[in-house]
Amino acid sequence: MAMRIYGDMNSGNCLKVRYVADRLGLAYDWVEVDTMKGQSRTDAFLAMSPMGQVPTVVLDDGRPLAQSNAIMRFLAEGSDLVPADAYLRAKMDELLFWEQNLHEPFVAGSIFQVVYLGKSPTERDPERVARAEKALDLMERLIAGRTWFVGDAMTLADIALVAYTRRAPLGGFDLAGRPAVTEWIARCEQALGLAPLGVAA
Repeated sequence: MAMRIYGDMNSGNCLKVRYVADRLGLAYDWVEVDTMKGQSRTDAFLAMSPMGQVPTVVLDDGRPLAQSNAIMRFLAEGSDLVPADAYLRAKMDELLFWEQNLHEPFVAGSIFQVVYLGKSPTERDPERVARAEKALDLMERLIAGRTWFVGDAMTLADIALVAYTRRAPLGGFDLAGRPAVTEWIARCEQALGLAPLGVAA
């Protein structure tokens, strides 16, 4: 039985797991879960994944695993997406933790307000927007003059960060003033075989 990925195609957290699986050529079945209809809160889903969140994967041996960055870390173990050097691995993890704590809640949260709740960009929560802008500005400083965020090759840090960053315009953010981020997004899209930003997710 192939691995199953339970996810929502509108979720960057779910897409990052898909990006990793596709990049590594892993076999999987995608199971679409409509979180807005409560499909991640059913008894059957909670029995499999008590946290009630997507993405959740069920490995080919039947074991479940949740939380996007933990899933990516597991799937990519021993691959070229995880640096061999211990310090570079730690720097990658540093960005994975930062992404979930200080990037995703604000960038993705703003996207949610516009795309899911139908708010205009001017109706977004100003505190959330300010913190998202701060996160995007930090990314611009960190990637300026570099090709990838950690070392000399794409790592899980890039995949974790690109999933929602490339969708930031959907949440009302202007990336035009962040040329290093914009160029990095294009590199990630090419490396992952994704349609260019602004065309399709």
